[in-house]
Amino acid sequence: MNLLPKSHEEFAQPEYWNSFFTKRGEKAFEWYGEYLELCEQIHKYVKNTDQILMLGCGNSQLSMDMYDSGFRNITNIDISTVAIRKMLEVNAHKRESMKFLQMDATQMTFEDEYFSVALDKGTLDALFVDDTPEVHATVERYFNEIKRTMRNGGRYLCITLLQEHILKYILDYFPRNGFMLRVVHCADADRANQEKNADNPDVMPMPVFIVIATKFKALPIPILEFSLGKDKMQRLPNVQELKNAVTAVQRAALICNGLARTNIAGHEEVVMDLCQPGESTRRYTVHVLDQPPARGLGKFAAFIVPQGREIEWLFATTQGRRKLHSSAKFQRLAVVTLHRDQEYVSLDTVKCELAESIKSLAPIGLTEQIPFLSLGADVGKRETLVSGFSQISGDFRIEEVEGNDGKIFRRLIFLSNQFVVQSEALVKTIKLKGKKERKKIDFGYLACQHHLYMSAGVQLAIGSKNAANEVKDVVVVGLGGGGLCSFLHAAVPSVRLTAVEIDPIMLEVAEQYFELKQDNRFHVVIDDGLSFLETCKNEEIKFNAVLFDVDSKDLSLGMSCPPKSFLEPTVLNNIKSIIGDKGLFILNLVCRDEALRDEALLQLRSAFKSVCCYKLDEDINEIIYCSNNEKYKSIAEWKKDLGAAARRLNNAAKEQNLHKEEMLEVTEFLNELKI
Repeated sequence: MNLLPKSHEEFAQPEYWNSFFTKRGEKAFEWYGEYLELCEQIHKYVKNTDQILMLGCGNSQLSMDMYDSGFRNITNIDISTVAIRKMLEVNAHKRESMKFLQMDATQMTFEDEYFSVALDKGTLDALFVDDTPEVHATVERYFNEIKRTMRNGGRYLCITLLQEHILKYILDYFPRNGFMLRVVHCADADRANQEKNADNPDVMPMPVFIVIATKFKALPIPILEFSLGKDKMQRLPNVQELKNAVTAVQRAALICNGLARTNIAGHEEVVMDLCQPGESTRRYTVHVLDQPPARGLGKFAAFIVPQGREIEWLFATTQGRRKLHSSAKFQRLAVVTLHRDQEYVSLDTVKCELAESIKSLAPIGLTEQIPFLSLGADVGKRETLVSGFSQISGDFRIEEVEGNDGKIFRRLIFLSNQFVVQSEALVKTIKLKGKKERKKIDFGYLACQHHLYMSAGVQLAIGSKNAANEVKDVVVVGLGGGGLCSFLHAAVPSVRLTAVEIDPIMLEVAEQYFELKQDNRFHVVIDDGLSFLETCKNEEIKFNAVLFDVDSKDLSLGMSCPPKSFLEPTVLNNIKSIIGDKGLFILNLVCRDEALRDEALLQLRSAFKSVCCYKLDEDINEIIYCSNNEKYKSIAEWKKDLGAAARRLNNAAKEQNLHKEEMLEVTEFLNELKI
């Protein structure tokens, strides 16, 4: 039997409700949850001594449950004579003092300021069927009657789904009429509704809210508050922020309801950002992954990534998180990352903050406690040294994080792509005799693994050790924090470096926070890299090697490094002229789109006689070596010379006291080279 209305307009008609309650018979109809799920919030705002008006009681059990809990002064009204007659019959003996009156809530006959509480469970939603002027007029009469019959300091409690047009009207009416306004999300009611409809895939429960509007004679400024239920109340500055908080819950509910009913194994992971009410900055990001049910797998767990570790392959990439998921031995895993510019007291406080949100991502029917996994007993340490802004790169941070082995790393992060480290340096603490301890950058540490293979290419370009006393020129397009340049400057004394950086702020960052120093073997040019290369070509300035290590600012493209314009034929021809027959073009290619990668390689092969590639393991970086030297027609020649260059690099690092062990695993490197 279909008991739902055929059109929205029917909700506002007494005939519909008379028919509804006649068909439904004795069975109570609870639109938005049972008393058990709502009582925690109701008891916060309603006292046993209050004069309570139940608006549109229908045949709901709510007023009966409240009466049985000690609330004796309850007057129920409803537009339906059938509903009132049935409720009188049900309560005649058990609840003699409870009143039931057939009455239109938009035209009540009670005297002014008679009630201290007006309680509405779904009635507003039933009245507010659409956004037409006629319905607005009806709702205005309804609210005016509530205001008229309510004492100062009294409260209107509305249990509602807060659809967009309803929320908009509430946010206008109550502040305009001097009411303090609170909105509370009823997570317990959501979970109960979700479980009730678990077997009905066509029903997707919407989140339930309680609106608490408190009447005052006058308020100097609007008072607007929001809570996620068990969390403390958040004071919000304006109605837009309150609207944003409600909308965020509603959007998240669509995702959570889908996850509760569905296993997403074989599909893309689901990603959610969590913010505190009233704040636009992300506090947590959650990636949810599923794998098919199997023997030995737990149902659901959350994994908290310590601060500073979120950039690692295992946590920063889809492939890495899948590997983590597989090893964690749970059917569903929520991987939680913590954001910079936020404070986290301890792992336990993070777990408490996340408890409700993680529970909302659980499959329906999960009863066991959800375990929280992590890499240690704390949330890691992150200290922001400076927050800056660049006209070219936007907001950036210089921060220090503590690694799992206690080492301190200094990082440059662009907030436009904050899970990618632009530059990283190892910070050592040294103490000279009679002086205080101070921090020093370790130039022998290469944070970006691809810099190691670019450095091997530089060794190949400058030739063997016999010719090392001859200074060779190398240009690096893209400075960042200067990690690659500082390493090459320290490890290879026979190299004269030119770094080209378009952003003057990055030079300041590199000098002040990464100890970059210019001298007669190293200088930085502030210029557009492509313009610089064109000038070099026109003026016949030669370099033994040209290195591209520059990222794209357009994150929508499948190729994030270098920008697509850096591989245009005119640019490649300029490089070809600059390096001549014996030089080398070394490119860091980061491309998630296979078609774009193929296009990039085609352009490189069109410009250079030989192109050799090395793909980093567990990473998307690919180092491309390009040459016009006739000898590099075969992979054997590449392997022979790059192998020798890699060994020279290892030796150079040891000779300059930059690294005690082999920096580059030569055999593995050569095995993965492809022409």
